[in-house]
Amino acid sequence: MRKFVAVAVVILFCGLGFAGAQASHQSWRAATQQELQALLPVRAPVVHERIETEMRTASGITNGEGKYVAGVVLITAGYSANGKYSHFFLTQVPLKIGDFVLQPGSYLIGWDHEDDGLNVKFYESSSGLFLGSIKARLNSSIHRVESFRVWPPSDRSVIQIGRFTFPYQIGD
Repeated sequence: MRKFVAVAVVILFCGLGFAGAQASHQSWRAATQQELQALLPVRAPVVHERIETEMRTASGITNGEGKYVAGVVLITAGYSANGKYSHFFLTQVPLKIGDFVLQPGSYLIGWDHEDDGLNVKFYESSSGLFLGSIKARLNSSIHRVESFRVWPPSDRSVIQIGRFTFPYQIGD
């Protein structure tokens, strides 16, 4: 009988843990323009420069409890970052992208066209240190071209650049 009760308690806690994880991912929503303007810098730190951002392209998600994942297009013309970085990216939670994890912090995104999509590269914003890359593929289920969009996990769990997307997972 004790074994049965112990197994039942373990199953109950595992079920609650899974339900809690599901609920936390379902609670993520698109951030408002006001939230993004308060969160993202007008001039982003890009290695040794501060580069202007294009706030009308800002996109992000929030869990409604003060945590955000967001990004915005950089206006790099005339800066040393021109052609290397295209977006400033910020996460306040661990984020798994491909085979690497971004810890809470600020990052830079750059990308190159390839035959079958985009090779999206992530860099540390303060140093320009390369962290990893992922292939973004043409997403035929998305018809609207976006400069940048972070989709909430309850909708798609993808980040969109143009018509291309790549998956992400929110960590604990």
